Amino acid sequence: MSMHPQGARAELLAAVADHSWGVRIPPLADPQSAHDAAVLILFGVLDRIPAPTTGPAVARDLDVLLQRRAPTLSSHPGQVSFPGGRVDPGDADVVATALREAEEETGLDPTGVEILATLPVIPLAASNHLVTPVLAWWRSPSRVVAVDHAETVEVFRVPVAQLLDPETRFTSTITRMGHTFRGPAFDVDGTIVWGFTAMVLDALFDAAGWTVPWDATVERTVDL
Repeated sequence: MSMHPQGARAELLAAVADHSWGVRIPPLADPQSAHDAAVLILFGVLDRIPAPTTGPAVARDLDVLLQRRAPTLSSHPGQVSFPGGRVDPGDADVVATALREAEEETGLDPTGVEILATLPVIPLAASNHLVTPVLAWWRSPSRVVAVDHAETVEVFRVPVAQLLDPETRFTSTITRMGHTFRGPAFDVDGTIVWGFTAMVLDALFDAAGWTVPWDATVERTVDL
């Protein structure tokens, strides 16, 4: 799966170095009123042995950190997401935001996280946020768990190979106010990953050259 001599970490760096990378989402109706936010896209090696920073790791060895948001939240309730949240005035930058939020939500130790890149800002109309994805590599994985159940009900490390499995993938359809929106989605043992999170993963997998051909004509309605 991995073609780069230094493995998946190097492939991720190469993928985002190409400035054509990105998630194509319609712009916000009123960007002036939008809030800045950041999410942490954290890849690591599946086992509990600390991942060597430049050591080879093919996609089948990798996982990515995801969480399920509490169903009571006003923004994206119950959805699977990357750790992250709104920028606080005390945050030095968006990297600090992503790490702070990830620590608050999952309990991870940020000292074991290597930041690879900050990616282009993505507008998120549903919650009126301008989101900066922060791509990271888990040099030294730490224990993660849902810290505050008012915000996060589950934290899990999802194997990348499972996300890449064509049987896992489908096109989600959502109908709002007479308009149907389609996007990439993943069914991970009954846990549905769709929307912003799925679009970012899909674009990253494509850019890294990891995508396994899948049938985008298979459509499933996502219940909000």
